[in-house]
Amino acid sequence: MSSHEAVQFSLRCVLPFEAASSELCVLRRGVRTQLRLWGLAAVLDEVQLVVTELATNVVKHVGEGSPATLVLEAVGDRLRIELHDKSHAVPAQTSAACDAECGRGLHLLASTAVDWGTVLTAAGKSVWCELALDLAPHSRRVQRAVALLEQYRRPAARSGAALEEAATDLITDVLHWLTAQGRDPDDFLDRAQMHFEAEAA
Repeated sequence: MSSHEAVQFSLRCVLPFEAASSELCVLRRGVRTQLRLWGLAAVLDEVQLVVTELATNVVKHVGEGSPATLVLEAVGDRLRIELHDKSHAVPAQTSAACDAECGRGLHLLASTAVDWGTVLTAAGKSVWCELALDLAPHSRRVQRAVALLEQYRRPAARSGAALEEAATDLITDVLHWLTAQGRDPDDFLDRAQMHFEAEAA
C-alpha cells in the first residue's frame, strides 16, 4: 500500500431542508447528486431509503414543515448519515412486529447500518447511522480526487460544474509545475491516461 492510499479522506455535505412530504423528492435528488459526485452511486438506493425513512420520521413526530438538516460524511469505508431536528424527544425502537406507523425507520437502521444511534444536542437531536462502503480501487481514487478538488475549488461554489472547473485548474497548475521542473507535460498526460485505462479495464 502506498502512503497516499493509507490517508483517510473525509467528504462532508450538509443539506438543510424543510421536513415536509412534498420536499422529500428534493432531498433525495440532493443525496443522489452528492453520492454520484463522490463516486458512491453503488449505495444510492440504500442511502435514499434510509434518508427517506429518517426524514419521514421527522415529518410524523416533529411536525410537517419543521426545519431539519441532513449531513452525509464519507470517511474511509463508512458513510455516516445524520439527520438533525429541533426536537429533544429520543425515538424508541419498538417490537419488530409493529406496523409502518410505529418505528419502521429505526428497524430499517438496525437491519441496514453497521452502527446507529441518537445524540441529544443543544438545538434538539441527531439520529445517525453508518453504512459500510465496499470501495473498489476506482471508488477510492474518486473519493481522493473529490477531497482534493473540494479543497481546490472556490469557497462559494458547491456544484458539480464547480468541481469540474477546479479539476481543470488543478490539472493546468500541475502542467505548469511539470514544465517548471523541466518535464514534458505531454509525457505526463500520456502516462496518466495509460494508468487510467489499465485501472478502468
